[in-house]
Amino acid sequence: MADFEVHFEEFLHLAGLGHDKALVAWGGFYFRRGDSPYGEWRIVDDEELAGVAPTARSETIGAGSEPFGHATVEVECDGRVVARAETEEHNHVWITGLEPETDYRYRVLVDGRPWGEGELHDWSVEKATLVRAGGRYVNRFRTFPSTAADVPVTFAVLGDFGVGIVDGRLDGGRQLMIARALERALDTHGVRLVITTGDNIYLGHQDSAGTGNEDDEWYSSFYQPYRYVLNRVPFFPTVGNHDASDSESSDDRAQLADNLFLDHRFAHEVESGSASLGPGLFYRFQVGANLEFISIDTSIATDMDVEHYFDDPAHSRWVRDTLGGQGARWRIPFSHHPPFCAGPEHTNTSGMVERLVPLFEAAGVQLVLSGHEHNFQHAVVNGINYVVSGAAGKLRPEPPRQFEQAGTRAWAAAGHFLLAHADASRIAIHPLAGVGEDGTIEPIELVDPDGRVVEPVIEIRRSKG
Repeated sequence: MADFEVHFEEFLHLAGLGHDKALVAWGGFYFRRGDSPYGEWRIVDDEELAGVAPTARSETIGAGSEPFGHATVEVECDGRVVARAETEEHNHVWITGLEPETDYRYRVLVDGRPWGEGELHDWSVEKATLVRAGGRYVNRFRTFPSTAADVPVTFAVLGDFGVGIVDGRLDGGRQLMIARALERALDTHGVRLVITTGDNIYLGHQDSAGTGNEDDEWYSSFYQPYRYVLNRVPFFPTVGNHDASDSESSDDRAQLADNLFLDHRFAHEVESGSASLGPGLFYRFQVGANLEFISIDTSIATDMDVEHYFDDPAHSRWVRDTLGGQGARWRIPFSHHPPFCAGPEHTNTSGMVERLVPLFEAAGVQLVLSGHEHNFQHAVVNGINYVVSGAAGKLRPEPPRQFEQAGTRAWAAAGHFLLAHADASRIAIHPLAGVGEDGTIEPIELVDPDGRVVEPVIEIRRSKG
């Protein structure tokens, strides 16, 4: 008999969402204790599952995880079940036939037992173990408005966040602080989705999250920090250099696809022209009549005879066709690398400036979102607002130096996420940090290149035409 105690913690994930459907997923992580003198729980590595899990399995969460049993997902509206789906083959299922712009609740039953019900065990950074702290799932979501509906939408942006929280390092503490603020924003500001600007998970010997190529490493960097966000709103990612093989020995694209259900969400969009995949991650989606997001893979194409993935002929054609076609009132490209950046570590990305920026300008784009540099920056070049948001976990405190060449208007060395509200005529972007003592989410202080404090809100008015 094993000389340790085993605990399985269940998770729920609203992995995808549209105006008439939702992708609901479930899974979890094994923990063990008893083989340590301190008695704390530690997560079971994927390679140790055979000696811990009651049945043979290689994964416990994500699109490729082996099923835990016969599952039923029920979706309720106004107290009655309006949709139901069942599966014995997967730990996820699409719920279809939903109404746009409608509030729903859901529950997952596996072999007749509710999944993730009751008080949950969450990771305590202070105690370095699992604890019960009153956390419970509230499984609700609101479908997107139809593409014809002129509905204001609030969304959030996270960049360079995947450092992990298990060992309590400074970056992990920052990630957790911002994750709690994001959770608060769901309740107080009605956030409908989260855009990521890449580096969703980092390298092991530099950070606490491991290499990112196993599910257990995603517990610390993704599932636990955003646990009470993931079950309510979908994340829409882009690929960063630490998610690919640009800056580390392991390419984590397969795990990114697995844990964010990229094939299940976007592979069927290739035929319609709304996505371009493999290798590379390019997709577009619309939220109501006002918002269209365009994910552009700017990572280095180490397995191709081109510099960036967007230089590949198929992807390049997709970007041109997408930006050259019709879309929503606000068309917002988002990527990891920024076209314009003042530093201190990274500067302008020449390939983007030469080959993507002219397409943005011709398409009438007014806002581009990026990460990569671990601070906040707002630049305006030829009428386009370029916002760098790469400090939702990582932070680089040194001041930038290339303000003029980047077109910088404001910047800040502060951990943050972006809260953005868009309607037909205006987008307001608030860079926010943690939750204050009064329960409000505190803004970060922005300064201009001369060090003068500026308004902590970026307001973009839609140009005429």
